[in-house]
Amino acid sequence: MGIEWPTVVVVDNSPAIKKLFERSTRDLGIELLIFDSAADSWAYLNNAKPDLLILSIILPDKNGLTLLNDLRKLPLHKNTSVIMVSSKDYAQDRLAANELGVLDFIPKPMPMQTITDVIVKYTKAKTKSG
Repeated sequence: MGIEWPTVVVVDNSPAIKKLFERSTRDLGIELLIFDSAADSWAYLNNAKPDLLILSIILPDKNGLTLLNDLRKLPLHKNTSVIMVSSKDYAQDRLAANELGVLDFIPKPMPMQTITDVIVKYTKAKTKSG
């Protein structure tokens, strides 16, 4: 019987942010899935509940808040743990995120340590070495 790592899904189309998440989580015991768009993530999220969902507000095909609103309508995602990230730190986005039950709102760019800390905090992930 293998170890089951927490699943963290990131929906963000920025190549730099994707690399940052990959590097930040390399030593964490998690399964990291990264999707480029709302549409790409929907097939997975329609059938699976990650331990943590990290959503960018600005996506190529749909606003991340709209995607989250759609997900919250599904029984599977009524209580999914969600973190929003955005390069635009607007009060109205924070308010909308709070109304959708988001745990945290992190402005981009964020340091690697912030990513690691947030994932550990909300998933109880441990480093692969211990």
